Amino acid sequence: MTSRPVDTGGVPRAKHKAPAHGRPSAEDRTSAEDRAAVQDPMAPRDRAFPQEWVSGQDRAFAPEWVSGQDRPSGQVLGGTPAGDRAAAPAPGGRDRYLDLLRAIALVRVVVFHVFGWAWLTILFPSMGVMFALAGSLMARSLSKRPPWSVIRGRLRRLLPPMWAFALLVVPLMFVLGWRPVREEGLWWFLRLANYLVPFGAPPYPYENGSPGGLLEETWAEQTAGPLWYIRAYLWFVIASPLLLWAFRKVPWATLLLPVALTAVIGTGLVELPGETGEAVSDFAVYGACWVLGFAHNDGMFRKVPRYITVSLAAFAMAFALWWASGHLTAEGWNLDEIPLAQATWSLGFVAILLQYSPSWRELPGRLGQFDSVITLANNRAVTIYLWHNLLILATVPLIDQLWSIPGIDAYSAELDSAYTALMLVLVWPLLALTILAIGWVEDVAAKRRPRLWPNGEKEARARASRH
Repeated sequence: MTSRPVDTGGVPRAKHKAPAHGRPSAEDRTSAEDRAAVQDPMAPRDRAFPQEWVSGQDRAFAPEWVSGQDRPSGQVLGGTPAGDRAAAPAPGGRDRYLDLLRAIALVRVVVFHVFGWAWLTILFPSMGVMFALAGSLMARSLSKRPPWSVIRGRLRRLLPPMWAFALLVVPLMFVLGWRPVREEGLWWFLRLANYLVPFGAPPYPYENGSPGGLLEETWAEQTAGPLWYIRAYLWFVIASPLLLWAFRKVPWATLLLPVALTAVIGTGLVELPGETGEAVSDFAVYGACWVLGFAHNDGMFRKVPRYITVSLAAFAMAFALWWASGHLTAEGWNLDEIPLAQATWSLGFVAILLQYSPSWRELPGRLGQFDSVITLANNRAVTIYLWHNLLILATVPLIDQLWSIPGIDAYSAELDSAYTALMLVLVWPLLALTILAIGWVEDVAAKRRPRLWPNGEKEARARASRH
């Protein structure tokens, strides 16, 4: 939802910047405190994670991915047979192509938040992809159950993992010196309720702790900033019954309305201040991708010739690059910072992915060797999304311990050049430990038996034994 070094000078960061992880310079290695002080922190919001996550754009890791409950039924709204609309592989089965896309999106978000490479937002727009997949699953659920039942189920699966996250992060913020803002009065405390039900973005201090601490001073912003995605996802879930009704009445108008809204508020023609403006902007930028998910569920891509879909998608993506080229920010080609470019690029990219969606029951060929990893990523998508940025920060004090090794200064140049690569290597075992320790909350939230490591291998062995 997540990328380049930005020296903020202690000033609160822009919302959709990629993180810039600092590396100790040779002259600053005299003590652990000095090393911690020179870390150049990651910037917030990818809206997926190099800023997308911390900033707010690589945001999409919806709990329905892993629910296993949103499967095709015999009927959809209006009594239309599901076979005419649903694009699922088969009743009761998971679409492994969609699972693969989710796993790629998660990996891309983590990599973006480590390296902050702006071109990753073009190579694979994770947030748009994930919102589209979430929209498809939401439409499938609404085709089977009453709207309130679906919304309640989504909240039930989404909120407990967030509460587990907040249970550690919020007290830590207070321990490290976060205090109520006197000018905000009671409103400040009411905003804390967004850690329970995120109708708005949960608050956090822009600076927390001390320069010589284990976590650099902007850790709270980088850790809690990505929660913008939770807010955006909640808005989409609540709006979906109305959006789906509108889409089935006037599909093209419903699809293009979010893009038009982005053209108005995302280009400065109309400015909505504060958190409300950010929330509306996020909703508009990814609204078309969410609606494309409806189209995928309803089987509409099968009714449109591929050359038409690809031609229209190519036009939208070409427009995105043209618009971005004239509106580059300090982040360069980071589309998370250019709303209209992000909206149109994601729209075209996602349309092509869904047009060619093969609906696999099993991963084909060599992809099969990654089956367990992809299954684990899908079953723990919310946990990975919530915790990965904090764990990226946690790699810094671990890597700094290398300078405690006698004679290591002789290899300072090599360690400097490998610093971010070491961060990427270390974050995966930290994520694995977090999945073991906390991931089971996702199972409890979905009313499933808690599992420590749900990579599907146990189920696969059970199926093989039956045959």
